[in-house]
Amino acid sequence: MKALGALAFALALLGSAAQAADRTKLTIYTALENDQLGPVKVSIERAVPEVEVVWVRDSTGVITARFLAEKENPRADLVIGLAASSLLMFEKLGLLAEYRPQGADALKPAFRDATAPYTWTGMDAYLGVVCFNTAEATRDGIRTPERWADLLAPGLKGKIVMPHPASSGTGYLMVAGWLQSMGEEKGWAFMDKLHENMAAYLHSGSAPCVQAARGERVAGLSLDMRGASEKSKGAPLEVVVPADGTGWDEEALAVVASSKNPALARKVADWGASKAANEVYAKSYAIVAYPGVASAPANYPAQAEAAMIKNDLGWMAENRERILAEWSRRYESKAAAKK
Repeated sequence: MKALGALAFALALLGSAAQAADRTKLTIYTALENDQLGPVKVSIERAVPEVEVVWVRDSTGVITARFLAEKENPRADLVIGLAASSLLMFEKLGLLAEYRPQGADALKPAFRDATAPYTWTGMDAYLGVVCFNTAEATRDGIRTPERWADLLAPGLKGKIVMPHPASSGTGYLMVAGWLQSMGEEKGWAFMDKLHENMAAYLHSGSAPCVQAARGERVAGLSLDMRGASEKSKGAPLEVVVPADGTGWDEEALAVVASSKNPALARKVADWGASKAANEVYAKSYAIVAYPGVASAPANYPAQAEAAMIKNDLGWMAENRERILAEWSRRYESKAAAKK
């Protein structure tokens, strides 16, 4: 009996190995957080069993720059979990395939490519917040901010961190949000004054909130979900969505025009627009593309979605290089060293 059991086990292993060997590797560029990669991979491979997902993962800015650098010889089959503003740049260069996934019409309008050719589909939205350490602020006699201008208070000098917009999509959505909501002249004037209070620009969207949660800084400009997560861990944080509105972007997916496996890539894109996929996204984001799928975590800021500014993703894409060049000229002196 033991011999028969061992034989059955060996045959099962051989079958699994043969199945794995039959699968086609799809290279997917992504800026998803590391803890999202496993669940998303499992869900894709369950829905499209003939595919093996191979991730190439980095921050939004790095993945965007890498994809653009490879534009003459793209290596990715798909892009999943990258800022829509980045995908709009790729679309303009003709790097994305025209494809409308099955089920895309059921998604919220803001998560569907609104202009022909249809090349990208939204997944989830994320927005800028202030992770404000109330314990440190009380000790220093600093009041909790309600509007962006409150971050210009003299008591906050050297006590604020935010993401570097060239490295982090979170940083860029904040900068673009200020320029759109305030107007460019007032937006740059605001950032000039904010720079005086800034301790450093970090190369991560979540690191500023983590530093604020630890009490290393009083205020960390960061992601909505990171703020809720750090507060739920017990950090003395107030997760502030400024009353004058906040910038946002959405993660999206697209099939790369030069994919060597376009049929399989399209199947994965179909998965990406499905309710099942959105249920996976909802484990990490409060705002997702599929109507009725939501799971706002504990301590998620109330009315966050209502505070999202009227955002022109096309403008964000078209003006990204210009904005980053000007931002770097003004503020690069406080950029943190890259590790």
